[in-house]
Amino acid sequence: MLRAIVLAAGKSTRMKTALPKVLHEICGRPLLWYVLTALRAAGIKDIYVVTNPQLHERIGELGVEGILQAEPLGTGHAVQIALKNLPIDKSGQILIACGDMPLVQAELFRGLIASLGADRKTALALVTARMPLPSDFGRVVRRGTHVQRIVEARDATVDELAIDEMNAGIYAFDETILRQAIGSLRDDNAQREYYLTDTVDMLARKGERIVPVISGDHLHVLGINDRVELAHARSEMNRRLCEQHMRDGVTIVDPNTTYLEPELTLGRDTVIYPNTTLARLSRVGESCVIGPNARLSAAELGARVTVQNSVIFDSTIGDEVSIGPFAHIRGNARLEADVHIGNFVEVKNSHLAAGVKASHLSYIGDATIGERTNIGAGTITCNFDGQKKNRTTIGKDVSIGSNTSLVAPVTVGDGALTGASSVVTKDVPAGERVAGNPARPLPKK
Repeated sequence: MLRAIVLAAGKSTRMKTALPKVLHEICGRPLLWYVLTALRAAGIKDIYVVTNPQLHERIGELGVEGILQAEPLGTGHAVQIALKNLPIDKSGQILIACGDMPLVQAELFRGLIASLGADRKTALALVTARMPLPSDFGRVVRRGTHVQRIVEARDATVDELAIDEMNAGIYAFDETILRQAIGSLRDDNAQREYYLTDTVDMLARKGERIVPVISGDHLHVLGINDRVELAHARSEMNRRLCEQHMRDGVTIVDPNTTYLEPELTLGRDTVIYPNTTLARLSRVGESCVIGPNARLSAAELGARVTVQNSVIFDSTIGDEVSIGPFAHIRGNARLEADVHIGNFVEVKNSHLAAGVKASHLSYIGDATIGERTNIGAGTITCNFDGQKKNRTTIGKDVSIGSNTSLVAPVTVGDGALTGASSVVTKDVPAGERVAGNPARPLPKK
C-alpha cells in the first residue's frame, strides 16, 4: 500500500500571521490544497496531514485526515506521531511531503515513487534540487555519486553551505525501514529537534540503497516561509495557469496583469484583456471578450459574451450578451441570450429574458423581466420594504421610462409603458400606459 504523510505543523514564525501558514492562498487556493491535489493526481489516495492545533481545527475543509502534533519537536517527531496513527503495512511505502510547497507537480511524485520501486531493494528515494546560494534548505552531502547524509543549513559547516544541491524535503520510504529508523532519531542538534533528514545518514551507514531524484526546476520544490516567497509562488503559479489556457486556444493579452485560479473553463478564441481576474470555478464560453478591468467569480458565461470594466459574481450569462462598462452582476442573476447591460447598471438576483436592454444607470434587484423589454436610464426596482425583499415582475416588450421607480411587489404586464420619472406602486395591466407619482393610467387616444 502506498500512503502519504504531509508535514504541515510548522509555526509559521516568519509569516507573522495568526492563520496557519499552509492555509495562506495563492491564486485562490491554500498552499496545502496544491500539495494534496498533486498527490492525488499522482495516484495516492490515502493521505494524512500532520497538523498543529490551529490547523487541526480546519483540516476537514480540505477533505483529508489530520494527525495532531501538539508540540513542535521537528520533522522526525511529526513522522513518528503519524506512523503511530497508521496501521502497519510491512510491504507498504510511505511518501512524505511538505505542505508549504504549492508548486510541486504530480510528475515529480510519480518519478519519486517509480524510483523507490516495488521490488523492496531501495530503502529511500528523495528529491534534490540545484538551488541558488545562499539558501536555507538542507545540503545534500555525497560521497562520490552516493548520497551520504543531509545537513540542515543551521548545522552546516562553511564548506557544506557552499553545496548547491539541496534537500527538497520530499521522500519515499520503504515503510518497514522507515519505522525502524524513525525510532532511533536523536535531538542532539542546534534546535533540539528530531530531524527526519537524520534517517538518511542512518540508512547510508547501514549500506541501504538511497536513490536521489533531481527536480528539473528548483521552483517546483520552493517552500513558502514568508510573504515575499508567497508572492513569488503566486506569480509562478499564475504564469503556469495563463500558459496552460493560452496553449488551449485562449488569447491573454498580458499574462502579467491577468489573474487566474485553478479549475477554470475558458473557451477557445476567447480574448482576455489586462487587469482581469477570473475566480471560483468560473466558466467562459468560446469567442468571448473579457476585460480590461473585469472580475468574474463563480460566473458562467455562454459564447460570444463581452464584458468590459465590470464585475460578475455568482451569476449565469447567456450567449451574445454584452456587459459594461462599469456594470455589476451578482447574487444569482441570470441573463439570457442577447441581453445588453450598459454602464453603471447593477443586476442582483434577477432573471432577464432574451433581448432585454438596460443601458444606463439602473438597479435591477429581485426582478423577472420578459423578452425584449427596455429599461430606461435611472430605473430602480425598490425591492426592500424595510423588513424583507420583494419581487418585481415585468412582462415582455415593455418600455420602462427613464428614472422610473418600481415599488415591489409589483407587476408590469406585457407591452406596457411607464413614463419618465414614474413611481409605480400598483400593478400595471398588459398594454397599459402609466405616468406620474404615483403612476396612473394615461388617457387613451
